[in-house]
Parts: sequence; C-alpha cells; structure tokens
Amino acid sequence: MIDKRTIYAMEPMLPSKLDKELEDLAFKLISRSNILTNQLHKITLETIGDLVRSMNCYYSNLIEGHNTHPVDIERALNGDYSQNIEKRNLQLEAFAHIEVQRLIDNNLLEDAHLGTVAKPASIISADYISLIHRHFYERLPKELQWVEDPKTKKKLKVNPGKFRQRDVQVGAHIACSADKLPLFISRFEEAYDLNKLSKLQQLIAVGAAHHRLLWIHPFLDGNGRVARLFSHAFLRNLGIGNSLWSVSRGLARRATDYKRLLMEADALRKGDLDGRGNLSERALVDFCKFFLEISIDQIDFMAKLLNLNSLLERVSDHINLEVQKGHLSKGSYALLKEALITGSFERGQAAELTGYKERQARTVLSTLLSKGLLYSEHSRSKVKIAFPVSILDKWFPGLY
Repeated sequence: MIDKRTIYAMEPMLPSKLDKELEDLAFKLISRSNILTNQLHKITLETIGDLVRSMNCYYSNLIEGHNTHPVDIERALNGDYSQNIEKRNLQLEAFAHIEVQRLIDNNLLEDAHLGTVAKPASIISADYISLIHRHFYERLPKELQWVEDPKTKKKLKVNPGKFRQRDVQVGAHIACSADKLPLFISRFEEAYDLNKLSKLQQLIAVGAAHHRLLWIHPFLDGNGRVARLFSHAFLRNLGIGNSLWSVSRGLARRATDYKRLLMEADALRKGDLDGRGNLSERALVDFCKFFLEISIDQIDFMAKLLNLNSLLERVSDHINLEVQKGHLSKGSYALLKEALITGSFERGQAAELTGYKERQARTVLSTLLSKGLLYSEHSRSKVKIAFPVSILDKWFPGLY
C-alpha cells in the first residue's frame, strides 16, 4: 500500500536528464507561444478568449463523460437554464468551469473565505490547487457535490477546497493515504518550484506535474478538472499559455492515449534502465512528450483558425450565403469585417462602412445585433464582434 511508503513512492518528479526529443519539443513550444496574440486586435482576441473558455469547459467535461452541448453552455452563460434537472446541473457545472478559468485568466483566483482578499504566493502550491477546487465546487449545484463510494454505495460529501479525509482507489491505482497527503503535496511544491528549474525544465514540469497531481489525487472528486485547470494556469504563468488555446481540447480528442499514458506513468520502475525512482521514468518521459505535443498541436490549430485572411474569407463566404438566402443585407460583411479588424466601431460609422444611407445602415446593424453576430454593452457603446454557437462551424470549423 502506498500509505506505508515514504515520499520516495512518487519519484521521479522530473526526468533525470533531458533527451533530445523532449528538448526539441520544449523549444518548439516556446517558439510557437507568441503567434496567437499577434494576429488579431486585442478586443477581438478577448472575445475569442471567452469562446475558447467555453470550448475548454466542453472538452474537459467530455473527458469526464459529461457531454454538455455547446448550445446548452451558451444558454447557461446567458442565464437560460433547462427545466430538466439533469441537464440544468450539467449547465451549472459548465458555467462553474468557465468562471474558474476566467478567474485564472484574469489573475483573480482569490480566497474570499479569509475575511480579506488573499492570493497564494505561487500557483505551485497546495493553496492554489485548493482554490481551484473550492471555486469550482462552490459553484456546483448541491446534487453534484456528492460522490458514491464504489464499495459501500454510500453517498460522500465533497468539501470544496478541502483535501480528502479518506483513502481512495482510482482504477488500478491506489492513491496515497489521506494522512500522507500533506507530505506528498509538500514534495510536489518542492519539486516544481519554478525558482529551482531552468526554462526547459519548467515546460517539461507542466506535464510531469499534471500526472503527479492526479497520482496524489488530493480531492475526493474533481481531480481531473482541477489538474487540467491547474495545467492551464501553469502554462499561463510560464508565458506560454493564454486564453486563446486549450490543452483540454487536445487531450479530449486523444482521450484514449491520454488515459493510457496516465496509467502507464502510474506504473512502477521496470528494471535498472528505467530511472532510479519508484515509478517508471520512461513512462513519465512519454507522458511529458505527449503533453508537449498536444500543446504545440493546439497552438498550431488555433493559429491556423485565427489567421486573419483565412478567417475573413470564411466569414465572407458564410455572410454571402446568408445574403443570398435573404437572412442578411449586403452591407453586413462590411460591419463584421470592421469589428474583426479594429476590435470595435461606433454605431454612427455604420453608414460610412456599408455605403448605405443612415436609416438603411441602422437596419443592417440592428439585424446583426439581433442575431448575436455583433454586440454592445448598451445603446450608446461601441459595437464589437460576437461569436454565437450558430456560426462556429462556419467561422471556426473543427473547434468543437
């Protein structure tokens, strides 16, 4: 049993040496990290960030076996919840995930329970990991704050932000005993202390920490989502991740490989050529490579999707088709293009942009606003681009 072993049971925490392929992948990820933020206007990118958070939630939940349709997620964000209790609970779960990532993306993950606003000193800490769990679970409906003991079938309450007080087994993996959790979490904090790691080691540590956090399994439930949100925060902290791409999409689309490699990294060392720790170093290296490959693939995917010329071409093709069907007016594309390129425009510019007279231009603008393709915070504020679910397969093919 793991609870009878020393902290050595979780070693190695990182590959003992960097092989060429790991180094190449880490360098490649660094080189790709800035390409997304340079393609579109900052305001447009913020709106896309909201879209990607919804996508991230969709894929992270999909890994857990919860398939919440993008339309239902969009409705939840608009406060429109299903009358069906099960579907409503999944909508609330999706909203909780999106809200926690929004807090992470805006550096607002704080502990409001301490009387004063407090932030953990480092994201590589028990405090930060607990905050992710707390913010997520406190937003869940009460029905989803319970888990069932697989042996006794007894319902167990999940306490938001609190480490488990009982021993658990996940598949074939017996997680460390509850009384040893502080010891293993302390080792986790020490091993991935960014001040002690080189830039390359930090990047490789994201995948390693992802697995070791799941290996520790600190919470009674929600460990998978917490680990993926934590990895997102880790990548952001390194200046690699941002709100424009999601590692969860890549992990979900290769869920079989993801789960297989996680299980293989749980395995004990296989002989003298497999490192010097208790667990297989070769399997840890394989998972770290996989994690880096997924990250690079998702950045490349989003970079291609957000290429301005290609995006404008897809938008133009879609709007022209809608014009032919009589759903939109010819001046629609001009307004959408302006919002995409410049981030926003004044309502009074509609006539100039469309080439129509004032009244007709207002009608074109009003139609786009009513269909959710453009939005503004109030009647006198600037108009910005919007990305409703109804157009995603045409403007952002393959996103879902």
